[in-house]
Amino acid sequence: MSILDAFNHYFEIIPATSDELKQEVYKLRYQVYCVETEFLEAHDDNRIEYDEYDAHSYHYLIRHHATGAYMATTRLIFPDHQNPEKLFPIELHSQIDNIELLNTIHRPKLAELSRFCVSKQFRRRKDDQGLLVTNDALERKSSAHITLALFACAIRISTEHNIDYWYAIMEPALKRVFSSLGIHFIQVGPLVDYHGMRLPCIIKVDDLLRGVAEKDLDYWQMLTNDGQFLKS
Repeated sequence: MSILDAFNHYFEIIPATSDELKQEVYKLRYQVYCVETEFLEAHDDNRIEYDEYDAHSYHYLIRHHATGAYMATTRLIFPDHQNPEKLFPIELHSQIDNIELLNTIHRPKLAELSRFCVSKQFRRRKDDQGLLVTNDALERKSSAHITLALFACAIRISTEHNIDYWYAIMEPALKRVFSSLGIHFIQVGPLVDYHGMRLPCIIKVDDLLRGVAEKDLDYWQMLTNDGQFLKS
């Protein structure tokens, strides 16, 4: 059974297009960022994590079939059409040095990958990213591909909305993890202290898919739903 087939047997990737599903996104982010990791301070009495960028972002959720629980989420922040000069978070919180590269990118084709998270309720140990508590060996193996599934969510958003490039700000160790999957983000500025030391990065979606295909065709199938989510 392929990675994609196994993953789809146990999990479902869902676009959070309704107000109800967006509330599930914000609740999951509160659980992960404000309770589990304390990455952000908990300010909301309604136990949701929401910011000004959500109004011009697109969100996806990953749901566990057996329990119906939402286990992971991510978003792409789009340029604000109501305020075209508004900066992305990465532009506010880091120094972008690679201006030559950015000058080649049409800003409406650029988005920021953000709020990339998995609830630790689905992990066996603190450091097991995305590994479920289950006696089913195939289910455990499938859940280990949750990082690829979150990238698959962002690929779908990009295909649906004609996005060519992603910004991302990440820990150096996470950048190395992504590189091991064939996902090679380009550093565009120095390390910055933003909730820990992080790198401002960018990647072209086509380059991401090419790198993953060269690394492992099963990974590429996972990202694109076996080629379904590719730009024509």
